[in-house]
Amino acid sequence: IPSMKQTLLLLCFQCFAHGLVRVPLSKMLSLRSQLRATNQLDNFMMNHQVDIFSRRYSQCYPPTLVSLRLGKASERLYNFMDAQYFGQISLGTPEQNFTVVFDTGSADLWVPSFYCVSQACESHKKFKAFESSTYVHDGRVFGIHYGSGHMMGIQARDMLRVGTMTLANQNFGESVYEPGSSFVMAKFDGVLGLSYPTLSKDLGLPVFDNMMNQNKVDQPVFSFYLSTNGFGGELLLGGVDEELFVPPINWVPVTLKGYWQIKIDEVKLQGTTTFCRSHSCQAIVDTGTSLISGPTFEIQILQQLIGASPTSIGEYVVNCTRISSLPVVSLVLNGVEYFLTAETYVKRDIIYNKEICISGFQATDVSSSVGHMWILGDVFLSQVYSIYDRGQDRVGFAQFSDKVKRSV
Repeated sequence: IPSMKQTLLLLCFQCFAHGLVRVPLSKMLSLRSQLRATNQLDNFMMNHQVDIFSRRYSQCYPPTLVSLRLGKASERLYNFMDAQYFGQISLGTPEQNFTVVFDTGSADLWVPSFYCVSQACESHKKFKAFESSTYVHDGRVFGIHYGSGHMMGIQARDMLRVGTMTLANQNFGESVYEPGSSFVMAKFDGVLGLSYPTLSKDLGLPVFDNMMNQNKVDQPVFSFYLSTNGFGGELLLGGVDEELFVPPINWVPVTLKGYWQIKIDEVKLQGTTTFCRSHSCQAIVDTGTSLISGPTFEIQILQQLIGASPTSIGEYVVNCTRISSLPVVSLVLNGVEYFLTAETYVKRDIIYNKEICISGFQATDVSSSVGHMWILGDVFLSQVYSIYDRGQDRVGFAQFSDKVKRSV
């Protein structure tokens, strides 16, 4: 017979689980893979500098927090070239549906406007403000730096629907100009940012902050399951799905509330500490990218140690027949070691009808007051259940349950 305490805990969990909002995620080809498949990647990369990640993050980490707040409009969107996991939202009344990246590496929500004049908007769904009875025009202009130019648009408010949740008066951006060709072939229409409001581009309260303020979630927590199979995965708003992971949860404190920034104790190669040896490193947990990146000097050494060779466009490739013999790379977070085999960190792709194997590590130099930053994308996040706790400013990682392992 269960005790009163156990009964109360069970009832609380049932109420908590009932309040979860589930958002299915689809896994699709990244923009990089699409460009490669159509033999356009070389030309694209020649016209766009290869420091993909530093374009996004470099000016977001000035020496002081005050500078960070003043310089927040310099976020880069370049690494969405590698985004693979997308979900559905809707805006307006009646609903207008959009495919977005649910991105822990940014804070804003934006979609293309009906009045967008860029080529990228022609191949994506566009928001028609004049068809929504709940639309509120703001009129202020917003701008986000990326790549070869400046994304520009206007600010607005309207009803937002995410999963089964309806959120009133959500601030968002309607992009009217998206320069360059980065978004032309992208599988997503816009971006829904899930980072701290510090990174917002003056587009008002971020979506999850609005959910918390309107008491739409039981707990100030959201979590990601990113599958490596064709299913894609799931975003859960308001809590976790205990069927998808096994305890314990390894809670890692957020070290700076902007990005979901945490500390890496060590980076090991075949069990030997190779990086972050004499001091810990800082890292951004980023669902908006597929790769793992780190300081150029360290990543170049890592590429050599796993036998990866550089290409003319800044990628590193390995011999596909040697994958089973490549070393294990591991990350130590809050004393817990996470192992990445070559099957995990090498990405297979096709070019000229031939399979190539590409290293999932990317060099970038993101400077901050605590040193160079690492970025943990889906190469790592697809191997763990990740939990983002705004209430206690921490990120949790847990091993997948047997239920998940059987589905792979």
